Amino acid sequence: MIIKKEINSQIVYIFSLGIFRRLLGVIITRRYFSLKCFLFLILSHATFTPSFAHTNDSLRYVSADEFLLIGKGFNDTKTRYERLPAYLEDKTRPAVWDRSKYCSGLAIRFHTNATIISVKWEVTENIHKAYFAETGFKGIDLYSLEDGEWIFAGIGIPGGDKFTTNTIVKNMDGRDREFMLYLPLYDGISNLEIGVNSDAILENPRINSPKREKPVVFYGTSITQGGCVMRAGMSYPNRLSRMLNKEIINLGFTGNARLDYEIAEAMTQIDASCLVIDCLPNVTSAEMRERYVNFLAILRKKKPSIPILLVENILYPHMVFDQVQAAMVTEENTILRKEIYEVLKKKGDKNLHYIKAKGLIGDDGEGTVEGIHPTDLGHYRISEKLFPVIRKLIK
Repeated sequence: MIIKKEINSQIVYIFSLGIFRRLLGVIITRRYFSLKCFLFLILSHATFTPSFAHTNDSLRYVSADEFLLIGKGFNDTKTRYERLPAYLEDKTRPAVWDRSKYCSGLAIRFHTNATIISVKWEVTENIHKAYFAETGFKGIDLYSLEDGEWIFAGIGIPGGDKFTTNTIVKNMDGRDREFMLYLPLYDGISNLEIGVNSDAILENPRINSPKREKPVVFYGTSITQGGCVMRAGMSYPNRLSRMLNKEIINLGFTGNARLDYEIAEAMTQIDASCLVIDCLPNVTSAEMRERYVNFLAILRKKKPSIPILLVENILYPHMVFDQVQAAMVTEENTILRKEIYEVLKKKGDKNLHYIKAKGLIGDDGEGTVEGIHPTDLGHYRISEKLFPVIRKLIK
């Protein structure tokens, strides 16, 4: 029915153009032409817009700065869409600082009764990687709260340049809804605007979901940051946020979760319900022995009773063939279990908890892109494995 109406509108539009051209020809031929008449015709045609043409000009855009930003652990950042406090710029390693400008875990919450939602956004770097879908890398991912559950509503597909305008969802029924707009996992945001039909309500959320009190904080690697999902909402921390109905703070720094002490200090500033440490893919056995216990000690000094969950390194599928990699991962997981977790538990840390690697991404070898970074399936499996554990800890 909609297609038929659009076709009919196009026919009327084309037909009207033909009449206009013939009338103009008659006027000129019969020397009845005058500036006044010509302007009248032009203005009359300009006000005729075919009903199928829903252009960006008919939408009202509002800066996302006007709406609630969730997933941010620190208020004193250099710009709104960064993840670490400004004072760390000169205290942490440049690689960590650079990656803190990526928006993983950040999301805009808003309420609207719009029938169409569009987004304009500009990324800071416009990065490309062969093994990562750009929809996850620098795309925008929209979810709607339906009957108490967050469900996928649409995606903003990034263009080839830094700036993109994209209609995410349209033809909605105009009911009041709560939305959550996930920001890019592996790029920064310099500008973000939300567009709705001009007569729609567009305001801050009316419902506290995911609940913002006492978030869960994740510290980890590129996997924690979201590599390599197709959409931002599919990263395992973002998925856990929806499953737990709890805000998460994502401190995943691709290639650089190396137990930096200043990051542990910063984490203690967050009034969290649980801390998840998932850094083994980025550290060596020597670095673990040197830094892991000290990293935990910094957390425990200011957070003596908070649940801390230690996560083993995932079992990469290619370990079946790569014996060096297999030995390395086995050694790191053994150190974490025997030399760190069990020792600290015997010393009386009752709120230290542990997740083994077995089954984290499944046992069929199908959970990764290139043998290391999980796909959507891999992240799904990680979240399913962590969910019952974290749910119990935050109660």
